Amino acid sequence: MAEEAAPEASDTLLAVRAGEGDEAAFEVLVRRHGAGLLRLASHLLGDRADAEDAVQEAFVSAWRRLPEFRGDAAFESWMFRIVTNRCLNQLRSRRGTAPLESVSEPVAPGHLTSPARTVESTAAVRALHAALARLSPEQRACWVLREFHGLSYQDIARAVGISQQAARGRIFRARRYLTEAMEAWR
Repeated sequence: MAEEAAPEASDTLLAVRAGEGDEAAFEVLVRRHGAGLLRLASHLLGDRADAEDAVQEAFVSAWRRLPEFRGDAAFESWMFRIVTNRCLNQLRSRRGTAPLESVSEPVAPGHLTSPARTVESTAAVRALHAALARLSPEQRACWVLREFHGLSYQDIARAVGISQQAARGRIFRARRYLTEAMEAWR
């Protein structure tokens, strides 16, 4: 099995081997990156089941397209792009607002919570979910990739299929909108 033989093997090597039909190498890639890709899809779609479907479809697509993988970008960046595109397509087909339930609220230590504080925090998180849902799918994707996953502007541009300048612009507009939308909670 590929993981037993070389658990430290690079993603690029594993992707090349998987592109040659090595299923064990692909399994290592799925285990290595599945959780992060699921978090990305959950942040973008706001629904765990939809996110799981998107990631599964992305891995199936990647398996079919691995012979085309040239290693110009990191395997993870390539998968971010595939997952992001799947999620954007789902969001565009919805044309409604999607709750982003996956944005977790920081948990305060028990002695610092009170019923009033809990209600206030819950309302603030709901307001943030609503504000995020009002962003365009493209702005939301760029913002999530930057703020939740810490991707560089270059990696975001690759993942979404736009220029770096466009990625910076979408993130700037998303931040500006979210700042305005959350002004009452400052």
